[in-house]
Amino acid sequence: MPEDRPRTDAIRPQPGIMEIALYVSGESKLAGHTDVLKLSSNENPYGASPKAQAAFAAAAGNLHRYPNTDHAGLRAAIGEIHGLDPDRIICGVGSDEVLQFITQSYAGPGDEVITTEHGFSMYPILAHAAGAVPVEVREVGRRIDVDAILAAVTERTRIVFIANPANPTGTMVGEAALHRLAAGLPETALLVLDGAYAEFAEGFDGGASLVDTYPNVVMTRTFSKIHGLGGLRIGWGYARREVIDVLNRVRQPFNLSVAQMDAAEAAIRDVGFTRFCATENAKWRDFLRQALVQMGIGCDESFANFILARFASPEEADAADQALKADGILVRKVAGYKLPNCLRITIGDEDACRRIIGVLAAFKGVR
Repeated sequence: MPEDRPRTDAIRPQPGIMEIALYVSGESKLAGHTDVLKLSSNENPYGASPKAQAAFAAAAGNLHRYPNTDHAGLRAAIGEIHGLDPDRIICGVGSDEVLQFITQSYAGPGDEVITTEHGFSMYPILAHAAGAVPVEVREVGRRIDVDAILAAVTERTRIVFIANPANPTGTMVGEAALHRLAAGLPETALLVLDGAYAEFAEGFDGGASLVDTYPNVVMTRTFSKIHGLGGLRIGWGYARREVIDVLNRVRQPFNLSVAQMDAAEAAIRDVGFTRFCATENAKWRDFLRQALVQMGIGCDESFANFILARFASPEEADAADQALKADGILVRKVAGYKLPNCLRITIGDEDACRRIIGVLAAFKGVR
């Protein structure tokens, strides 16, 4: 007789897992083009700091060593540069992992996690992974509506995710509105301020002052954007010590490698390179936005390292995307963010921005 085998359909994933729509990253290859201009993933066109690259190369001699488990050197550097208490900082494999720690620790079955209409697609993924229910709140004119969020809060709300500046819109919530949101949430709900693009918004602290004011606010940041270390996956979070203590209990002890930490520490200490990247981004972001508006393409003011170009219809957006691809340029279609008539365009260097303008001007039939 054949041996009885166990039924695979009896092995069931945890609640919420099968509700996850898999994350889709920006395209990186284009058939028929060997020299692709990739403006689809909000990467730094100037790369990483030369000092960070040197630190990464030097770490090759220590690949046989386990990294330290407390990230002490990197946390000290972050604290020094940003004026924060290193004991209230946690590091992760990108800010995504820190967001995962937060959701895993503070949300579960029966709980609700508030996101917004055009919010980062990882937020509902993290909610589902924890068995919680994502609650989507409308935005107004591609801007987060604090009053709508407060109206959506229930006794089951455990986390509110806000990206500021927002992705993929590039818009921001002002300081007064952020304070009103933090003050209006119940003590049982965390306000998570995702500051992946904070360094591109001049004078913005990413939400650090709110963390110091309200016990239920957490700020996350990343090395992937302005520091140009997306390929290494390094992020961090800042919160009250009690919250950081909870998050460290679910963090894997060796989650960051020696090379990651050494490169990140060198990157954040190279303030001159960071300032250069921010200045160049602001210059060419404004240049690109003004040029697109003049040719009849809508663009909100952006505070990030990308702009959201709005076309008359989804069909025109698709046609513009094809025109850009024909020239070897990749941008990001954002129909999955409920913005089918839009393209998100990363701010490149001067040559990249002028090339974008040339292609889209020809597409629109303007000089």
